[in-house]
Amino acid sequence: MLGLVLAFSASVSWGVADYLGGIKSRVVPLLALIAVSQLAGLALTAVIAGATGSFPDARTAVYAALGGTAGVIAVAAFYRGMAIGRISIVAPVSATGVVLPVAFGLARGEKPGSLALVGIALALAGVILASAETEPGESPGLAAGVPLALAASLGFGIFFLFLAKASEHHHALAAAFVLRLTTAPLVLLALLLLRQPLRIPPCNLRWLVLVGVLDSGANTLYALATDHGLLSLVSVLGSLYPLTTVLLAQALLREHVSRHQKVGIVAALAGVVLISAS
Repeated sequence: MLGLVLAFSASVSWGVADYLGGIKSRVVPLLALIAVSQLAGLALTAVIAGATGSFPDARTAVYAALGGTAGVIAVAAFYRGMAIGRISIVAPVSATGVVLPVAFGLARGEKPGSLALVGIALALAGVILASAETEPGESPGLAAGVPLALAASLGFGIFFLFLAKASEHHHALAAAFVLRLTTAPLVLLALLLLRQPLRIPPCNLRWLVLVGVLDSGANTLYALATDHGLLSLVSVLGSLYPLTTVLLAQALLREHVSRHQKVGIVAALAGVVLISAS
């Protein structure tokens, strides 16, 4: 049960971070946004790792570095997708990458109960339904930001999988630190190569720091969750971050909530209950 609680908490934290990051990506240069949030996350994970004496071995460092590289590319595609498209479309499409760690968990012999399998199906279907732009039966074509969301979904799937591998044997806190220790320099290097200045209005700076803290906090919670539960279950709960993002967009941006979106939200929450009860 602890793993499921940690994974769901990670999804909420990711959801808030993604909403704030998506909003700020419309007014702050993308690389500058990511750089500040990554540095803030690095500071947080360094403090946690130092305070707990969590140091990585070679295996943890390699998996965390690979996961971090995939994750930062996914985040860049994700934020750009939300900058040019609707948050309520891009967010859930990006979550479909959870299929990768779920398939890996099942392939290595994990055997969730029948209730959990129904819950996985409900949660995934709910995430997609919750953010469909039009009523079922209509054919609106490819919405703006969807190609970037699909690219982000692949990156996030790899990220989920590698972070879980890095966190095995109680190395979750060390993995979260190495992840940010890898991604922060990569983003700074990109800024230098592209000669983009790190100019951020002071009114936005605190929000970008909050994005980094929430994102890295969620990474840490998810890493801990994978060490306390089945990957095929905790990865699904962790991937429910679009629900928080979509609900915030609908509440604060007054985005329309259609009937099938409400059905999707209920289905995803029902899936959470079934997974948790298994």
